[in-house]
Amino acid sequence: MKDFAPPPQAKLRPASDVMSLRRLGASFPTRLSFLRTLLRRLSIENATVTCPVWEMSTDGYGHAVISVPLGGHVYSLVAVSTELDPDARTDRVIATAWDTAFVLYDGIPSQPEIDRIVATAPHQEASRFTASDLVLSRANKSVRLWSHVVERLQAGLQPDEQMVRETGYLMRTTAVYGNGKFGIADRADITERDGLSGPFQAEMLTVWLIRHFTHLLVEHVGQAPLDAHLKRHLGIGNSTGLGMAPFLVTHPVLLNNWIMVRETALARIRALEDLPRGAAVTLQNLAKRAAKHLSEWIVPDAVAAARISTLQAEWAEIVGYLNSEAWHEAAQNPFPIEALLQQAEGLSEDAQELLCAMIIEPFGDLVDGLEECMADPFGPPRLAPCDTSELHALINRDWAWATARDYNARDECAQFWYISEEKLEPRLGNRHEEDGADLESPLDIARRVAALAKDLPASGSLTAFLATHPEHRFAAERVQCLDKHPYSEIRDNLIGDTCLPIDMLRCKLSFFGASKFDPKSDRWTRVTLCQGAPLANELSAADDWWLPTFGS
Repeated sequence: MKDFAPPPQAKLRPASDVMSLRRLGASFPTRLSFLRTLLRRLSIENATVTCPVWEMSTDGYGHAVISVPLGGHVYSLVAVSTELDPDARTDRVIATAWDTAFVLYDGIPSQPEIDRIVATAPHQEASRFTASDLVLSRANKSVRLWSHVVERLQAGLQPDEQMVRETGYLMRTTAVYGNGKFGIADRADITERDGLSGPFQAEMLTVWLIRHFTHLLVEHVGQAPLDAHLKRHLGIGNSTGLGMAPFLVTHPVLLNNWIMVRETALARIRALEDLPRGAAVTLQNLAKRAAKHLSEWIVPDAVAAARISTLQAEWAEIVGYLNSEAWHEAAQNPFPIEALLQQAEGLSEDAQELLCAMIIEPFGDLVDGLEECMADPFGPPRLAPCDTSELHALINRDWAWATARDYNARDECAQFWYISEEKLEPRLGNRHEEDGADLESPLDIARRVAALAKDLPASGSLTAFLATHPEHRFAAERVQCLDKHPYSEIRDNLIGDTCLPIDMLRCKLSFFGASKFDPKSDRWTRVTLCQGAPLANELSAADDWWLPTFGS
């Protein structure tokens, strides 16, 4: 057997640049995003989606079961559609009723199991589930588009393309729960299974099947089929708020692995001395697609709209370069990808990160498979005994961005994270105007490390120090973790007045594969998942839907 030799790679981008909150908030989906990984796997396995149960009224109320094989197992989406009082329709987490509720079931459910899920799923958090239930979700219709599509189909017409383009989904989920919530299976139950071992694969499978269900349901009620190109553009909307934001802080090794894989992919491509045949043209075409995608990305939020406008102007420069004689010459010379990346120097983080995402796209032979390194089967490493002088050295090397701040200043400690009593969800409070800071969650990593640095003796046993100062143990663990996992920390003050949780949300959602970010404030956003993704009968074309545009 020959020894495996990994491809050459350039130096990784420094974590001090990559892990700023603003740059993380400029993330875009890539071919390594979780939805792309899932659909490639389904394509490789030539999976066939079936619908063994369809018990729906003419108005679209009832239940259905949609099944698909993956990795030697069969999984079934049990969908329950109910009539919802318009006054009860809300995307907020405090909602207690939804248009539809879903369970991803382990196997093909028997009739008693279907009956159980139909009775419990619509109540979501108010019910309890079993280890046969892998994922729990719910969704609301985009009422305006849903009604329009149904009316047009019933009239023998196709929906208005402009309306489909503007909304982009028939339903949007308000939660996709996994990992033991409300009695469903713990992630440990499925983490060794082929196809579900990667991060959020069960959740992404659920979302893709929900999207398929929305197509089936609207065609059922409309009594006619949708054109394939319209269906392809109709993804699944998602409303995501503060509940997701702390995840990147509370799972530092997982965050490191996600970023490390993406940066390794980029480094491999930057190391290419010569472009493969056709790659230069592929990059030109992808840049044009991205430009069209940006032109279709229209949001009401003024801040986000201004960023998109700037990005459109800057991206025109990238497109111009890729269609110039300068690119033709660079593509014939050594290390052409480095020459391309240099074109984005001085542009915004948004333009730079979009270019990095695009560069990864054509080189599946170099990067596919790296996603197998994205999971974290071990969790954060335990604290290792050392001399306090060693910890000081790590703090001085890696944490100057944290220790240089004055956390007694009002702007540096303006916010605090806590868990709401009503929904047990993360929230963000104003320290100077609201009560509750005494119940603060430990997301103030920078402040904690700064406090550790002040109290830590110049030398001596770390174990002995922590025995008398146990309040610093958590910070010491994070210092040691960052030493081993360079991309494990967001290098910003997460309690400062400039901290925007929307940037954390966008980073995580981009790894899911989300696009068309539509912020409703700096604390929650709507996105679209699976837009442009292959339909259930198109899995052979699973790989060419990066930044989809209407009609593609």
